[in-house]
Amino acid sequence: MAELTGPEPSPDCPICTRLHDFIAAWRDKEPGWHNAPVPTFLPAGGAQSVRLLIIGLAPGLRGANRTGRPFTGDYAGDLLYGTLSEFGFSRGTFAARPDDGLQLIDTAITNAVRCVPPENKPVGGEISNCRRFLTPTIEQFAGLRAIVTLGTIAHQSTIRALKQPVSAYPFSHGGRAEIGNVRIFSSYHCSRYNTNTGRLTEAMFKSVFAEVRKHLDAIAA
Repeated sequence: MAELTGPEPSPDCPICTRLHDFIAAWRDKEPGWHNAPVPTFLPAGGAQSVRLLIIGLAPGLRGANRTGRPFTGDYAGDLLYGTLSEFGFSRGTFAARPDDGLQLIDTAITNAVRCVPPENKPVGGEISNCRRFLTPTIEQFAGLRAIVTLGTIAHQSTIRALKQPVSAYPFSHGGRAEIGNVRIFSSYHCSRYNTNTGRLTEAMFKSVFAEVRKHLDAIAA
């Protein structure tokens, strides 16, 4: 089996057989879709300008797996990108297309698992496998000062990528933790399921980013 290294997997990453085969099947069904590992969305200033990293679970089948950009093409992106714009982490108009011209400001967006999983549920081995990409993704951002983890799986994989014990940094919505120079902010995932059931409200989600904005502004002051 190939041992890929670096922050981004190859377009036909073979490491997780189940995910590789699932994507291959969708390439046959929808040849016009992205249908590949979804790369990290970087700001116009590149990796050296990143101060905030947002880490989700995995690409949505008809969202990022279709469009090739994290959180683009499904409801979760509407809430996330609207919130980023409100707090000054993006510029331009989000139109749920990778060519909409939207630009991130000092912010990058990635996923703990880069390939779309069946039923949006990666298994433990797939999550572990993909940390070979999550860890160098985090490490490339020398100016990183804040991470927002969206959901328990993204949070736990991030803690492990930072070589810390999960038991010492449990997930909770609105939780905060310090690891080195980085403050971890955790939030329920901005999925339609979470918002429809009331587990996550728009106000709850925005409150997390308000704290992130306050934190980064205080560091810059």
